[in-house]
Amino acid sequence: MSNRKRSKFLKLLVIVAMGAVVFRLFFIQIIQHDEWVAKAAEQQTMQNTIVARRGEIYMMDGNEATVIVMNEPVWAIILDPMIADEERTKEIIDKYAAEQRQAEWKDVFGTEGLRYYVVARGVKRAAAEKIKAEQLPGVWFQEGVQRVYPEGQMATPLLGFVNAEGKGQYGVEGALDKELAGVNGVLKTVKDVNNIPLTIGSDNVRVPAVDGKNIVLSIDRNIQHAAEKALANALERSQASHASALVMDPRTGKIWAMANLPTYDAAKYVEVEDATVFQNGVVEDAYEPASVCKTFAFAAGIEEGVMKPESTYYNSGSLTIDGWPIENAYKGQYGQITMQTALNYSLNTGSMQALMWLGGSDSQITQTGREKLYEYYYKRFGFGQYTGIELFESPGLVVGPNEGYGLNSRYANMTFGQNLNLTMIQVATAFSAVVNGGEYFTPTIVAGEMVNGEFKQNPMREPVRQIISTNTSATMRKMLYNTRQGRRLAGVDKPGYYVGGKTGTAQVIRDGAYVMDETKATYVGFGTSGDADSSDLPEYVIMVKIWEEGKRIEGERDAMPLFDEISNFMLDYLKIKPKES
Repeated sequence: MSNRKRSKFLKLLVIVAMGAVVFRLFFIQIIQHDEWVAKAAEQQTMQNTIVARRGEIYMMDGNEATVIVMNEPVWAIILDPMIADEERTKEIIDKYAAEQRQAEWKDVFGTEGLRYYVVARGVKRAAAEKIKAEQLPGVWFQEGVQRVYPEGQMATPLLGFVNAEGKGQYGVEGALDKELAGVNGVLKTVKDVNNIPLTIGSDNVRVPAVDGKNIVLSIDRNIQHAAEKALANALERSQASHASALVMDPRTGKIWAMANLPTYDAAKYVEVEDATVFQNGVVEDAYEPASVCKTFAFAAGIEEGVMKPESTYYNSGSLTIDGWPIENAYKGQYGQITMQTALNYSLNTGSMQALMWLGGSDSQITQTGREKLYEYYYKRFGFGQYTGIELFESPGLVVGPNEGYGLNSRYANMTFGQNLNLTMIQVATAFSAVVNGGEYFTPTIVAGEMVNGEFKQNPMREPVRQIISTNTSATMRKMLYNTRQGRRLAGVDKPGYYVGGKTGTAQVIRDGAYVMDETKATYVGFGTSGDADSSDLPEYVIMVKIWEEGKRIEGERDAMPLFDEISNFMLDYLKIKPKES
């Protein structure tokens, strides 16, 4: 090739190259302008999350609020594997935070192109300070909080826990996570080449974090402790495995204690092997509560004017409904007896008789009777529905009066608490309304909020509805008092007090059929001062449940002594004065 041709080729090559450069500059500066501006801003801007402080949880201690779930500052260790010195980073972090390390080093440094990895969480201040002092390249820290439970395992199924990602799980922590967590903020600022934030520039953004609420529960830690102690005693006596207790103020719907055993250590929730202990059985376990439901069938009959405590019927010991024989558990009191006697001895024939009378018949269960009982159970007492308490809860199940088959036998069973599924919170709330003058209150676990160290109490709630009359309520209190006094194994009460209640011993369903080798025991009752003619309204309601898979547990033998222990504590703790004889 001649020099002249070579010169022309080089000129052409230069022109093409310059054209490519000009085109590329045009493409970058004009076509991709916004994209490159954003990338430049990203390199020049530091953005950090301002972590909101999670709200603490308080309980009542008498009239004072006391903290029972606290925050402790902890740090997460984050690193850029492409910058970090592998050997030194591993050595230092394992030296001070080996127990908190949640990542495998082979995963951290063995993944090509990885720029961000959280290698440890929950590192406490002392360890974090020592690691920071080493000034490891590519390692930085994110501050957070770790929940501390100074009361140990007390009320853990009620409280729940916070997981490693800072998310509330189960109980109060889970149900009220949004209120407790608050809202994280953002700090966005221009930085220099050494990653030092600059305090000038129009691109600076600061959105403050909104800290979570400090929630005060209506739970009284002294009543909660007493209830859990009573549960432990009951499990030892009966050699059962599970028990639950609920104590509430029937005049307001406030919950004073919500206890479950077995429990667990919320600080070591990862070590729990049986996840069922995370559940709060009082609100989440819908079951067949058995004969405590006779309280509600009788209340419906009295409210409708079809029966009185002294009304009589003939007890033959059993009835056949829809071809199914339904027998009394208690063998005795045959012949013409009163409804009070039927309640005293928890006779299924008595509650079925109330259902017959609700339907306008002396001897048959009718559609009218089923519909009337459904009106009371579902619409008035709130069975088969969420109560509205500020916790995760089960709605339970009450089948409609004209749904499915075997309608009469199903509703016959419902009068004594079988063939339906209810939670303890549903039963205790409805029972409170039956004995408090007829007013139904939405149950609540939240008493208020701590604001700047001051307890801001929630306003007093109004009753949702009147479910029975004051006269019916007074009659039911008397019947429940007589029931407690009228049995061979009567409750052990202090003299000068008016305590009433009802047992329940429920068969359980296994493989689609009721079995004889397993029962759940329940007792629900109230207490106040007074004598046999007392008109005083109850000052507390207690419901307890005790059970074990594959074991027969009895309401009178096992659940009632558990109620007795908590009831006698409440009489003393609330300083209820006995009525002088």
